Amino acid sequence: MTARPTEATASTPAGTPTAAAQNAAPTLREAFRQPKSVWAIAFAATVSFMGIGLVDPILPAISTQLEATPSQAMLLFTSYLFITAIAMFFTSWFASKIGVKRTLLIGLVLVVLFAALAAGAGGVWEIIGLRAGWGLGNALFISTALAAIVGATAGPSAGAIILYETALGIGMALGPLLGGLLGNVSWRAPFAGTAVLMAVGFLAIVVLLKKEAKPAHVAPLASLRALSHPALRTLALTAIFYNFAFFTLLAYSPFPLEAAAAEHGMEFGALGIGGVFFGWGLGLAITSVFVAPILTRKLGLIPTLLTVLGLLAVLMVVMSIFHTSMAGLIALIVIGGLLLGIMNTALTETVMEATDLPRGVASSAYSGVRFLGGAIAPAIAGPLAAATAAGAPYLLAAGALVVSMIMLVLGRRHLAAVGTHHQLTPVEEAEAISVGDGA
Repeated sequence: MTARPTEATASTPAGTPTAAAQNAAPTLREAFRQPKSVWAIAFAATVSFMGIGLVDPILPAISTQLEATPSQAMLLFTSYLFITAIAMFFTSWFASKIGVKRTLLIGLVLVVLFAALAAGAGGVWEIIGLRAGWGLGNALFISTALAAIVGATAGPSAGAIILYETALGIGMALGPLLGGLLGNVSWRAPFAGTAVLMAVGFLAIVVLLKKEAKPAHVAPLASLRALSHPALRTLALTAIFYNFAFFTLLAYSPFPLEAAAAEHGMEFGALGIGGVFFGWGLGLAITSVFVAPILTRKLGLIPTLLTVLGLLAVLMVVMSIFHTSMAGLIALIVIGGLLLGIMNTALTETVMEATDLPRGVASSAYSGVRFLGGAIAPAIAGPLAAATAAGAPYLLAAGALVVSMIMLVLGRRHLAAVGTHHQLTPVEEAEAISVGDGA
């Protein structure tokens, strides 16, 4: 996404750039002409976002080789997202106490440690526990990466943010593909690969990122208290049911996809699943960056949300019908990625417009609640499919999306500030995309 211009570039009499100059739209050449410290954070951010979809292609292999049920394998998402959700409520306070650089480094150390331990794990329950520690590290890193990359840039902030968004998109798309490629060797390889790449990112940030100014103080319970705001609470309830559907598609779909391939006499494997979800991640990245801003400007935020939620509900119903069709599932998963990208960005942009709370606090509160929905979905999808039918989790996801629409409609009176179409700065727009896709 290219940053939209705000005002003409200006400067003070002393020659110091104003906020308008900092937010002016840069050329691509200017955007990628950044200090080494910015590139170091961008690299680590790419790997961090890759970690979200990395385990997806290897879930069936973990289930088979570790003699775990699909329900147990999907708990790798549940433990990761549950701890991420809890941590998100406190990351803004933590960063304000010890600083952005230290928060980044602690997050990276935790990811390296727990990913490396997961690579050597002997059982599925051990990996589930280690993924929880990984989730804590990822929450600390993701929640502060945007602030760090903006603070490290020497030129207009918009240029560094374009680089950050590029890293995000690449990470979301390449995570499942890398998981599939390495998972084709062994289910342990994606964990080991993540640990190595994150260790490189850690060293790069230690060497290249200078110590930043002391951040503004944030109260320990600021994010939890923010949920008392009616508009934020409405959007958080909308998001928890939406995220339930998001992670039903992401965490559960490898199993019916593998089963559908087996019915055709094929072994889909980690590489095949990784390829499908590479298409999913690529679609998500493209629509979140390029399509969502256009739709929200033309239709408005709330109409965009309701329309996409409705389309996703229909998609889930169709997936429940065609869950035995390999070609059908592949096409529907990729289409789902396109819709989810629009929804992620539009929903988080609505959060930023709906309240006058500090953006970091509002984002932490909203993200904490929505990740809880993601944590619950894998824990329910497996047992539900085992007890009823393979298409049942998709029907439940469709129902969750209908509830999400109801929450949004019922709370719409609290969203009067939404739809004024104020022009977001590049920092605000990047935050909408990064928090929305940081699922």
